[in-house]
Amino acid sequence: MSSPTLTLESPTPAAARKRRLLEILGALAIAGTYVYLVLNQPADITGGPGSASALIALSGFLAGAVLLVVAVLPTLPVSTLVLIPVALVLNIVLGQFVGSTLVPFYLDAIGTVLIAVLAGPAAGAATGALSSIVWSFFNPTVLPFAAGAALIGCLAGLAARYGLFRRFYLAPVAGFLTGIIGGVVSAPIAAFVFGGTSGLATGAIVSAFRSMGDTLLAAITKQALISDPMDKAIVFTLVAVLVYALPRRTRLQFPFVRRHRVLAGAGQPKGRSTGHSAGQGS
Repeated sequence: MSSPTLTLESPTPAAARKRRLLEILGALAIAGTYVYLVLNQPADITGGPGSASALIALSGFLAGAVLLVVAVLPTLPVSTLVLIPVALVLNIVLGQFVGSTLVPFYLDAIGTVLIAVLAGPAAGAATGALSSIVWSFFNPTVLPFAAGAALIGCLAGLAARYGLFRRFYLAPVAGFLTGIIGGVVSAPIAAFVFGGTSGLATGAIVSAFRSMGDTLLAAITKQALISDPMDKAIVFTLVAVLVYALPRRTRLQFPFVRRHRVLAGAGQPKGRSTGHSAGQGS
């Protein structure tokens, strides 16, 4: 039996337009906060939520995440709502641990990509942003990367919507391409806000490029284009393994998976009318 959503009937066109507007406003709030950080390069943001720039970033990212959550909430099954806190913890624990090692990867987006595959781009973006927000209370340097985390969630959801998880071998390809985009977006933040020193292994790579005469931004961009595509290819592959390991009945609890046939064999269940899930999923 499918897990119930918070609204059982198909949304009206007006409701669908309202949700789309909220998604757009949420995305604009996150993107606008990212632009503010890149243009202003606030050095005091690493001091925690007590600084003015940190409060601005926190408010902007949180507003965007809340708008996205409100937009997708009526389409989410209860199972997704339960999974989101688990995804946040997974991101933070893995990211904190891997970031303290000599591995040039992050693995801090597994929870984000998992939610994106099961519930869609907006839910993935909200999970990514919320992960960075919650994590920032333990590690303030993470907050400015919330826009990149949201972008990863959005791109993962789009990859799932357009069938890149229906073939297992396409998942790492989608992850690799997502990592290229994410790396380019995160590089200015790492350069202008933190000097490229976040992470032991990634910081060492940046230092190596700097010693060869590269500018700070060029060195960080090169490091990102080395680490991020491989990192996201690994993350997308791990998520594909996780979702395909779930029983088919469990996978079909998610309206987004059913509606867009995200996974192989994840079409509409037998005997279930297509109208039941029409309009559900972001």
